Amino acid sequence: MDPISPSAARSPVSSRVTFAEETLPARRRRRSILNRSKCRKRPRAQLASPQRVLGAEVRAGRRNSRARRSAFKDPTRSNRNGCAAVKVKLAAVANAPSCKLRSEANANTTANRHSDTYRRGSVTRKRRGGNLCSSRSHKELVSCVGWTTADELYSCSEDHQILKWNLLTSETSLVVKLPEDIYPIDLHWCPKTVGGKKQTHAEIFVLTSTDGKFHLASKMGRIEKSVEAHKGAVLGGRWNYDGTALITAGEDGQIKMWSKSGMLRSTLATQGSPVYSVAWGPDSDRILYTSGRQLVVKPLQPSAKVIQWKAHDGVVLKVDWNSVNDLILSGGEDCKYKVWDSFGRLLYSSSSHEYPVTSLSWAPDGEVFAVGSFNTLRLCDKTGWSYALEKPNTGSVFTVAWSADGTQLAGACGNGHVIFAHVVEQHWEWKNFVITLTKRRTMQVRNVMDDAVDVLEFRDRVIKASLACGHLVVATSLQCYIYNSRNWNTPLIFDLKEGTVSLILQAEKHFLLVDGAGLYTFSYEGRLNSSPKFPGMRADILNSQGVSLSNDTIAIRDKSDEKVILLFDALTGKALGDGKPLTHKLEVVEIALDQCGPSTERKIALIDKNRDLYLTSVRHLGREPKICKIGSMVHSMAWNDAANILCGIQDNQFTVWYYPNIVFTDKELLPKTLYIKDASEFSRAPHILSYVGTKVTLRQGDGSLVSSSVPPYPALLHEYSTSARWEDALRLCRFAKDQSLWACLAGMSMANRQLTTAEMAYAAIRELPRVQYIKFIKEQPSKESSLAHTLMFSGQVQEAEATLLQAGLIYQAIQVNIDLFNWERALELAVKHKTHVDTVLAYREKFLQTFGRKETNKRFLQYAEGVEVDWEKIHAKIEMELSKEREKAANASVRSSVAARR
Repeated sequence: MDPISPSAARSPVSSRVTFAEETLPARRRRRSILNRSKCRKRPRAQLASPQRVLGAEVRAGRRNSRARRSAFKDPTRSNRNGCAAVKVKLAAVANAPSCKLRSEANANTTANRHSDTYRRGSVTRKRRGGNLCSSRSHKELVSCVGWTTADELYSCSEDHQILKWNLLTSETSLVVKLPEDIYPIDLHWCPKTVGGKKQTHAEIFVLTSTDGKFHLASKMGRIEKSVEAHKGAVLGGRWNYDGTALITAGEDGQIKMWSKSGMLRSTLATQGSPVYSVAWGPDSDRILYTSGRQLVVKPLQPSAKVIQWKAHDGVVLKVDWNSVNDLILSGGEDCKYKVWDSFGRLLYSSSSHEYPVTSLSWAPDGEVFAVGSFNTLRLCDKTGWSYALEKPNTGSVFTVAWSADGTQLAGACGNGHVIFAHVVEQHWEWKNFVITLTKRRTMQVRNVMDDAVDVLEFRDRVIKASLACGHLVVATSLQCYIYNSRNWNTPLIFDLKEGTVSLILQAEKHFLLVDGAGLYTFSYEGRLNSSPKFPGMRADILNSQGVSLSNDTIAIRDKSDEKVILLFDALTGKALGDGKPLTHKLEVVEIALDQCGPSTERKIALIDKNRDLYLTSVRHLGREPKICKIGSMVHSMAWNDAANILCGIQDNQFTVWYYPNIVFTDKELLPKTLYIKDASEFSRAPHILSYVGTKVTLRQGDGSLVSSSVPPYPALLHEYSTSARWEDALRLCRFAKDQSLWACLAGMSMANRQLTTAEMAYAAIRELPRVQYIKFIKEQPSKESSLAHTLMFSGQVQEAEATLLQAGLIYQAIQVNIDLFNWERALELAVKHKTHVDTVLAYREKFLQTFGRKETNKRFLQYAEGVEVDWEKIHAKIEMELSKEREKAANASVRSSVAARR
């Protein structure tokens, strides 16, 4: 067993799963799948179907393992009017995320409903029957299920029936009775929306069967087309994400791609063993399939490289590939499930279960996934650890399918049951508030300061919620609720166009909603601010790592080219600046906008695929953006909510960048502004969830939550800097006696051109060369020269030169390039403005003589022939230029003082 970690009990995003199961008549309660197969005398290909014998491998040369046979025995049959006996065993420890099991009875058992309550640890559990009163049920093994909407499910069984389950009306109806020779294996609905646009064609689904065919059927159950696809059973069929292509996997070891109308396009792969499961890649340009104990990622382009690796010690039975997080799931006969990245690197491997893993599926948003086995259903985080484990008496769970909104799932079971599960008991924390989703339509708000409790009721089930910036935003299937933390009684409510909200992000002034149709920013008064659009937008695959929001900016990582970051104005939805996106040299993994300060100083932090952390400005005013590296081997990051302080997990260390913007003013001082703590105390693979005030919340690799405190002084220093209270900032640094604070103050004061404060701060950290240069800046005769040398101090040479040229200080601009040994640029300026050519040649000649070298540059040789170098004349010209500058500065000072008196 893979037990739930005790530390997961403290998880703020924990989940509970609620089940409802469809019953099987008692008269078939003792026959196993194998015996039923023999009684029907099916063809050999049908017997070898893994959807019948998943985990048992009843095929030539691999039969009769005792553990495998037990995977399709069914000990859960009851003799009480066809109602399954309900016996619950809680696998979680006390106070851990719990599971609640509900059994549903047939309509003729409603008079016998009973209710009892019992307690295990501190988890109260109720059991009752008759929640879904169904007049129909499957009489044989249920092989596959598929959602048409968030409240409607189709199920297929070996009894040749396709049933429709309506969760709103609690009705079950027969869609169609299949021909006796069709035994369904897999079902998949063609996508209804592509890039936020609804498809105009009729709703169809693909149904694969044991006779080597797949069938295209309408929603009414009419089979529009049947296609001979494979020799032996068709073990899997999957539409791509835009519904234009279909792949099928066969027992004959072939994978074929078909058009939407069922025409064969190509045979993608051929192997000697059955392909038990297949999945599309996120962009529908690659496929993932099983090959014995191995997994194979094959691009559709024939010339592209195929990735293949050993995944399990037993046959791999099920795979899934999520389009949002790009992670791969696999489960096999070795009784383990594993999480991989798209390059085949193992991220998580579970401990062995009692029985083979027969089904698994990602939730649409990629945050959680479900795993099914014999009498087992497990809910897991995307990193692999378990939220909850339940033991329904259903036999092997052959298929697990999530609804489009990710709030509920259904399972197809070996004893003829269909189970429904709902994710509840999620938690959100912000400052002194803890909010729990107690039921699908109910939230509980608790103020930990005074233990006050408020209950929030909703008309429809809750799909997504977010708590930050003093507001709770809740998206249900039809409406959006906005609560202020000062008043939980009167929410602002507005209707949603698209009910499937996949992401909510909050900033101080507004929030962002993402659904299948697009992105929308709303004010906390419920007013729509903007709806950014861009070519190729697929809102359904956006997540919190690829989207970031601040008070004035929206940043989106382009999924079609992950080197590109699209930047939009949050209030208008228009592209920032000249419309050109921000382009990095490598693929970007995660982005985050800082939350404080004016829009002109907005910065964005990004982590690329090499795990290097970079910082750059969002608004670069037509210039090429300066992207500065500030960290390496960074696995997670978060900005503070009240100050532009960045924290991250860097190379097994918890690191806080007190003032990351110092990289633009004095990059060499960056290491002195860091706060570093050993991350070994956080266990394996910690991930930062939030950074509020001085508290950083992290989730460890086992799912538990830990908090780490950060000193409060840097945030206070940021506040003093923003409000220009430099004397208070100096007093704070003297009180704290912390070198990192002095380094931050030095960078802040130089960025704000407070030279006196900067001089004192640099002196405190003993940076004497910088102190001397600041004194030199203060001695400059004009403001333009002072500003130019301040820019030079920050490494902004081009800006410094432009400032001097704009002020008419030609010699000073030339001298800046001479000091930096930028000889060609210095000569270019001298020739262009027809002055100080001899000055450039003289300094160039002196430079070459010092190093014992001869002139080889053709331009300098050309001008040296016609220009005589006379140092006395050069010094006289330089002195004249400086006196002109001093005189100009004095006149400007007199004019400003006269204007002030007037």
